[in-house]
Amino acid sequence: MKVVVQRVKQASVKVDGKTVGQIGKGLLLLIGVDQKDDEEDIAFVADKCVNLRIFEDEQGKMNRSLLEVGGEILAISQFTLLGDTRKGRRPSFINAADPQKGDAFYQKFIERLRQHGVKVETGIFGAMMDVELLNYGPVTLIVESK
Repeated sequence: MKVVVQRVKQASVKVDGKTVGQIGKGLLLLIGVDQKDDEEDIAFVADKCVNLRIFEDEQGKMNRSLLEVGGEILAISQFTLLGDTRKGRRPSFINAADPQKGDAFYQKFIERLRQHGVKVETGIFGAMMDVELLNYGPVTLIVESK
């Protein structure tokens, strides 16, 4: 799995002009599932995301996790994260999971996040989405399982 983690003050996602997910302070997660991913990858990446110490403490240092600050998550599926751009001009998505596996793993990933007691809003798997965010910092990281 590959997840782009962005610390946000707020974020939202729209499908066909209608807001389907919206959060305040927390994390925007763009989630890509690899065809070789397994259940352990879901657990590793989800647990890593909620426990990353990327929120500020009283001294202004990145020393608190999403769990510690009571933040929220907006989780968006994004298979294009698995695009291979090393050859040619058109990305190859041969490493991305097929839609059936991608959706199943995306749903399991969301459930794993919720098991931590975090409010999780989502987009719609496979839909064309418009994502808006106010990146706080900016802080952007990539979390990978392999």
